[in-house]
Amino acid sequence: MSAENVQMTRMKQKVIHELEEVGVIFLYLAFFFCAIATFSMLLLNKFQISYFTYGTALINALVIAKVILIGDFMRLGKKQEAKSLIYLSVYKAFLFSLLVFAFHILEEVIKHLVHGEHIAPVFRETRIDDLLCRSLIVFCAFIPLFAFIELRRVLGEGQFSALFFKSRETPKSDVESRT
Repeated sequence: MSAENVQMTRMKQKVIHELEEVGVIFLYLAFFFCAIATFSMLLLNKFQISYFTYGTALINALVIAKVILIGDFMRLGKKQEAKSLIYLSVYKAFLFSLLVFAFHILEEVIKHLVHGEHIAPVFRETRIDDLLCRSLIVFCAFIPLFAFIELRRVLGEGQFSALFFKSRETPKSDVESRT
């Protein structure tokens, strides 16, 4: 194999791995955000625009999944990886929630610029309480997500997959098989 073929194979593997990562994170967040959308529709009794609500939840899940990969690429929280898993999970959930909060603000700025408005009114018109509430929800969703991500990192991909996706039948001991 030539060096070019080896590099192409590595690139394909990297792309496939990243797509798998985005897919898994997207499915987790989509489930979580669609559950919240359903809850808010039930709470507000607004069922006439459910497809829009679920579509928004799915788009947010995809965007936030990509934000997580960007944060991971930036090596957010890597210095704390020697700490306990619970501490690391909460720490990374907090860091990545701040990153998502920053992306939400950036999204609002871009919306205003696209509509030909100035940036200054963004901070007056943006409901900071709404953004903080979203960030709290994202933080709560991120804690178990990062717990699983860190558990997979510590155990290794193969052992993690075997632990969660393989049958866990325990072999019968000699004493049990005699009775």
